[in-house]
Amino acid sequence: MALRIRLFAILVFAGAVFCGACGKTPAERGGPGQGGSAARPTIVFMTDFGVANDAVAVCKAVIVGIAPDARVMDITHQVTPFQIEEAARFLAGVTPYYPSGTIFLVVVDPGVGTSRKAVIVKSKKGQYFVLPDNGLITPVIERDGLESAREITNTAWMLEPQVSSTFHGRDIFSPTAAHLAEGWDFTLAGPVVPQLVQLTSKVSRTTENGIEGDVIGLDDPYGSLITDIPGEEFKKLGYGLGDKIIVQLNKKPLSVPYEKTFMDVPVGEALLYIDSRGRIGLALNQRNFSQVNKVAAPGTLFIPRKGAAIKK
Repeated sequence: MALRIRLFAILVFAGAVFCGACGKTPAERGGPGQGGSAARPTIVFMTDFGVANDAVAVCKAVIVGIAPDARVMDITHQVTPFQIEEAARFLAGVTPYYPSGTIFLVVVDPGVGTSRKAVIVKSKKGQYFVLPDNGLITPVIERDGLESAREITNTAWMLEPQVSSTFHGRDIFSPTAAHLAEGWDFTLAGPVVPQLVQLTSKVSRTTENGIEGDVIGLDDPYGSLITDIPGEEFKKLGYGLGDKIIVQLNKKPLSVPYEKTFMDVPVGEALLYIDSRGRIGLALNQRNFSQVNKVAAPGTLFIPRKGAAIKK
């Protein structure tokens, strides 16, 4: 009987210890953790590498080797090669949907191997960006604010023993993102960057005659035109849904209705609409506007005020 009582007491004590440990974070238990949180770190990846080679897979292998618990998600790896402005637009469009602490890894880097800096940027929203200092981060920082930026010079953050001159995505950016995911202090990556490279953002211009804007991209695979004309500015021109508008696309007149969505016009017909990001777009219902009209970015678009004469 005494033996049974002693065994019962031991089991009760062990259960209490186990339950006490269950209530602790990994860091409190002496195990791995990021800032005391058990949440899996997220790395969001974008490049212009394409998918016809092994570059993206190599970068992900580097990440997994350093931060096996990180969740790696993709924006796209089909940014038009070397097009920093396009990548910056994609990045700014995606980041609002991710929480503080997310790590964005972006490699669109026509200046790889030159004197351009490799950096970690932290926004005031608490998101991290590992990328070349070539203007990619400009739209995000203009919207969310800059908390700090560091140049990546500490070789402990890199893939050693040697850094190539042409594949910093593998040798610098991917390992840096992985170390951030492992909880490393980004201030140890290198010195403060006092001034980041800035893109010159294209902005439409509203005049007494209407709005002058630019075609800045294609909404592929559909071929719809993306412009830099804000929908709110367009609404000031006086048009209502269903109105026909004679715009000038690359200085050539084009008659299109202003509609809410694609199926508001017959299949194959054109429309002007406010896209999901709040900008003016031109599209064909179930057809490719760019291919049919032989129009691509860059280009120009003029929309007159309602009742105004067409700009010559």
